[in-house]
Amino acid sequence: MKEVDRVKPKYQVIIDDIKSRILSGTYAVGQQIPTESALQESYGVSRQTVRKAILELSNEGLLRSEKGSGTYVSSQYRNRPGGSSANRTIGVITTYISDYIFPSIIRGIERRLGEDNYSLLLASTNNDVAQEKKALEMMLSYGVDGLIVEPTKSNQYNPNIAYYLAFKEQNVPFAMINAYYEELEVPFFCLDDVQSSYLATRELIAKGHTQIGLIAKMDDRQGKYRMKGYIKALGEARLRFDPELLLSFDTASKPQLATALDDFLRENREALTALVCYNDEVGLEVMQACRRLEIAIPDELSIIGQDNSYIAKTAPIRLATLTHPQEQMGRDAADWVIKHLQGKKDLPASNYYPPALIPGETVKEMIVE
Repeated sequence: MKEVDRVKPKYQVIIDDIKSRILSGTYAVGQQIPTESALQESYGVSRQTVRKAILELSNEGLLRSEKGSGTYVSSQYRNRPGGSSANRTIGVITTYISDYIFPSIIRGIERRLGEDNYSLLLASTNNDVAQEKKALEMMLSYGVDGLIVEPTKSNQYNPNIAYYLAFKEQNVPFAMINAYYEELEVPFFCLDDVQSSYLATRELIAKGHTQIGLIAKMDDRQGKYRMKGYIKALGEARLRFDPELLLSFDTASKPQLATALDDFLRENREALTALVCYNDEVGLEVMQACRRLEIAIPDELSIIGQDNSYIAKTAPIRLATLTHPQEQMGRDAADWVIKHLQGKKDLPASNYYPPALIPGETVKEMIVE
């Protein structure tokens, strides 16, 4: 039994585990679950505890018992509230909800759904696969008619693939935004992240910079592709990729990014004239680090963010950045799901949005002597 399970009542642990297996498709509709004796042995509990768990799951419509035969997965759970044609609901799962560019993306989804009177069921994962699992189970249990997902830690193996396959098996259309899982063939709506970082790096090169560093987030696919664009631009300009000028972080280490930036800038102060930042949020972190270390922007260090968030406009120095479709992306993903539900065919399998540079006050042109 997992450590976190010890704080739950024993029957609740069994309920959660069996429910998870049903929703992920491990236990299929109509399939007999293990006998009470087998469950008793598997979970190390009394028969009374097993029976209480089965009763609760039966009351929820997930299981049905046949006297003298056994207990089976019920088909009723697929007809939960929200699945009727009169009140259709689209589930939306994003990594975050209330900060950065996510309110704009959600606003685009919401507006498009409202045009056809669809309801929205919203969840966030905080870029954590365990929370993604809970969100997917909620969507499956509720019976959403369609789903829009921003993948969690999209540059890593995802243990929740079975849940996405369960949506496919139930013919629930879903699309992904900002990134996608390579293991799945699924429509996606993404910024061209390679081109975004490529344009940022090329702009710095055009301004005469040759010592250009990168701040990259490596557990999301966006970070992988933005690094690719940075390397591509350096290669075209015949500039050497220097791993010492790369600072990487991930979701777990993000809280320590400020300290890591201070150390990175101290160590590379003489080697760097410019930085390509993973996004505008990181760009602001770099600004704050430069203030602490008394590094003048852009005179001593030029920086470019990405995503054209509100941060780029409201930062102490107007941040040079790259466009991101934000609201349009959300709208297009919602439109795809709605049209699929309406029976439309020949819908686009994917859409990459081209970025464009937005000049700011954080890039200095180098004077070549």
